[in-house]
Amino acid sequence: MKKQIYNPFLPLDEYIPDGEPHVFGDRVYLYGSHDQEGGTEYCMLDYVCYSAPVNDLTDWRFEGEIYKAVQDPDYTENARMYAPDAVCGNDGRYYLYYHLQTAMGPSQPISVAVCDEPAGKYEFHGYVKNSEGTRYTKYLTGDPGVINDDGVIRLYHGWSLSSIAAEAHGRSPEDIPEEFRSINQVDPKERMIQAQMAFFKKTRDDIITPPGVMGANVVVLADDMLTVIDGPHRIVPGEYEAQGTSFEGHAFYEASSIRKVDDIYYFIYSSQWSHELCYATSRYPDRDFVYGGTIISNGDIGINGRERKDRLNMTANNHGSIEQINGQWYVFYHRQTHNSTFSRQACAERITILPDGSIPQVEITSCGLNGGPLRAEGDYPAAIACNITNGNMPHITNRVLGADIPFVTHKNDERFITNIKDGTMIGFKYFAFTGATRLSVKTRDNGEGHFEVHIEGHIVGEIPINPSDTWQESGIEIDTTGEAGLLLNYFGTGSIDLLSISMR
Repeated sequence: MKKQIYNPFLPLDEYIPDGEPHVFGDRVYLYGSHDQEGGTEYCMLDYVCYSAPVNDLTDWRFEGEIYKAVQDPDYTENARMYAPDAVCGNDGRYYLYYHLQTAMGPSQPISVAVCDEPAGKYEFHGYVKNSEGTRYTKYLTGDPGVINDDGVIRLYHGWSLSSIAAEAHGRSPEDIPEEFRSINQVDPKERMIQAQMAFFKKTRDDIITPPGVMGANVVVLADDMLTVIDGPHRIVPGEYEAQGTSFEGHAFYEASSIRKVDDIYYFIYSSQWSHELCYATSRYPDRDFVYGGTIISNGDIGINGRERKDRLNMTANNHGSIEQINGQWYVFYHRQTHNSTFSRQACAERITILPDGSIPQVEITSCGLNGGPLRAEGDYPAAIACNITNGNMPHITNRVLGADIPFVTHKNDERFITNIKDGTMIGFKYFAFTGATRLSVKTRDNGEGHFEVHIEGHIVGEIPINPSDTWQESGIEIDTTGEAGLLLNYFGTGSIDLLSISMR
């Protein structure tokens, strides 16, 4: 029987956000940050890599640890390596560009490591530098993305404040350290200047000189893969400079990534809304980019007109890119778990690039890389649910939320959905149903009530739920045919955990 794969597509105890997929030879390699399960900060672990044959995306292989934060000469205790990207240089070696998060924040120089293989042991190579040898720190250097453009190495980078992300963090984007709070409190423009100086460790001239420090940029590197020989050029504005441009409402926030499709450059980025990956296109690598649209939202906001208040998951930051694998295009993104932004998992979906170059937004699913719906038979972890909502899910930034919402978590070696209370909906999309089967769930905790079972929008029965300190199974007989989503709506008292579902 053909092997299947679902979202998240790596082992359930693995947390690789900010995914950059690249096809090198006959395999696709996934580079990304490395979160800790149940972590209390971003990127607490060192870089690892996974790969799969281009003709079998069900067969992901752990390539091991490829680079440690302590290898960077600027490493200090608790420094974290943020979202990396990789490229094959003109010398045939592989270069890993990354941002070491220190007290310098998004003004830290961009670091580079090198290896003879895509997923071997990388060694520190140097810092991106100016032609005179000083470290390159123009504008903001967060989230590097890189491309070998027919022999020209182009490095993209940037960051911006986001009023939406700041609000989700429970603060104003104009918040500034204590020493600045008495300065020009009644002048919003001056407060924003002071805030940027404090956040970004930049001078006043850096901040006020057009185009400012916030936005996405590109430079060209020499063959040493380090020295800037052209640029930087601003290509996409941040939220505070986007008014009157095609990017207004979906301005650049972070997560620079670049792809070239035929003769069109696609710049993929996380917008000011944080939960969505957007794209911009141009016939030039360093100018004339225009907003294209949203590719994916980790709360399905925008799908069929869905508004933010109706998001189908807790939303938070998103970061990823697109890649063509064996003739099919995919978008790689991440989701949040553990009621926080610090334990993110890699997911992927099929996308289509239309003849006019546009990419229609796709919904998040449980079947992702599977090439079609999952079989409606066998056992499935509840943690592959693509929608988890109580009807009032939040958007958060940079924190453990601790809110009274349902979420994926773990205890010992088990991963499950917890805090399922009255009105919670758990969605799995999609299954290929072939007739009569018994649908069962494994639950525990003090809840008492039932799951109302919906298949393709129709109620097909109720699964009774009773209190239990250990996992117990209950189910119903269903009879349906065709590809459909499976939704479980809990109605009852107390709270339950959901470990798995099965169809037999």
